Amino acid sequence: MKAVNFILIMAAFMIVSCGDKKDARITASARLSSAKFQATSDDGRIMGLYTIRNELGMEVAVTNIGGRIVSIWVPDKDGGFRDVVLGFDNAKDYERYAVSTNFGAIIGRYGNRIENATMTLRNNATYNKLRPNDNAKNTLHGGPRGFHARYFNIEQPSGDTLVCKYKSANMEEGFPGEMLVTVTYSVSKDNELRIDYKAETNVTSVCNLTNHSYFNLSGDPKNTILDHILYINADAYTPTNIELIPTGKIDKVKGTPLDFTAPTVIGERIEDVSFEAIKFGKGYDHNYVLNNSGNINTLAAKVSCPSTGIGMEVYTTEPGIQFYSGNFLDGTNIGKNGISYERRAALCLETQHFPNSPNIRHFPNTEIYPGETYRTTTIYKFTVND
Repeated sequence: MKAVNFILIMAAFMIVSCGDKKDARITASARLSSAKFQATSDDGRIMGLYTIRNELGMEVAVTNIGGRIVSIWVPDKDGGFRDVVLGFDNAKDYERYAVSTNFGAIIGRYGNRIENATMTLRNNATYNKLRPNDNAKNTLHGGPRGFHARYFNIEQPSGDTLVCKYKSANMEEGFPGEMLVTVTYSVSKDNELRIDYKAETNVTSVCNLTNHSYFNLSGDPKNTILDHILYINADAYTPTNIELIPTGKIDKVKGTPLDFTAPTVIGERIEDVSFEAIKFGKGYDHNYVLNNSGNINTLAAKVSCPSTGIGMEVYTTEPGIQFYSGNFLDGTNIGKNGISYERRAALCLETQHFPNSPNIRHFPNTEIYPGETYRTTTIYKFTVND
């Protein structure tokens, strides 16, 4: 009987992957099981899977390891459902790769890079012992054991909402102050995944939270994202040096391979290494200065996959968005369904304040102060085109 059930499950998954019409009741059989996913960590913690969904069949699964988004199931143009994010299908793999990967993770305390693992705040306080994990000198995504490698407490007040909480200790990864962080995931009847970030501190510090989901809207990471079509509502970006640290300049994208102000196929200019920014990033890995000035009701970016008709719109209160085209994926990680994640198997659209802002005073301020509450919101809205 178990063998028959396994065959049926695999058949259902193959139907979804091939794009044939199938309703949510059938395709749901390919989705992750909380019971099979759950495990006990090496230090005795329960590693679980928590699921939220709407009445249309959209489903988002999250694990307490890094508050990571494990899967996002959304409808395609043929009436089936596809999982559009990279990740692993069991807790033990998330534990094994908690430090070395960011798949789906809550990123903090500081998303993106801080130069030389040192920051000077506006009160002239300098912290030069942030933990480096990028080129052995810079701090990336909060350090080697940033929020992506921490365990969040998860509450589920309803079937469509999850609340992830974490208390970051004073000087954790070298960042000052005890910080209380709350990240709320919710899904709407319009197939929106809303992420609300909140943080409080008892000492002046920095905070730049984001989510590091890797998206492939084909639903099959054996395909690259080079055929995806991208629009970014940004006329400018922040140039970097070869280590991807911003120079402090803000340059226009017009006339460069970084211009996505009109919908453009991602693979069209991705190899144009005659442009220095493409050469440094080995493709796209750039912070865009959004035109929407933090207006959550204005489209910040949109990406779509022609083969499945799945589109994803991004709305945010943040001033920037990092477009990363999966240039450093190398097949090392074996993900869901035994698929190795090769170069450009996915893309990231990480909403954020700018990289290295604590050291560049004219960039938007990322400081957080006692008695004040850090709040920011990002929405990923999934659509279907015929």
